[in-house]
Amino acid sequence: MKNFVEYLLVRLIDHPDELQVTEQETAEGLLIQITVNPEDMGRVIGKGGKVIKSVRKLVQVKAARDGIRVRVEVAE
Repeated sequence: MKNFVEYLLVRLIDHPDELQVTEQETAEGLLIQITVNPEDMGRVIGKGGKVIKSVRKLVQVKAARDGIRVRVEVAE
């Protein structure tokens, strides 16, 4: 799942070398945390949160196919 999120985001941001995606197992399922350069934060979140909502939806669809629960967070 980590590779999928990286694949989606690396094409959106100006500083792909500073993209960090981490996975953690939690009681609720998999937690994916995204850390980007502060200059790229607006691109990842998008106007009105549209971009991050779309990323979350794509991850949820892939997770449903894999039979797991996933939560995506953007670290500040």
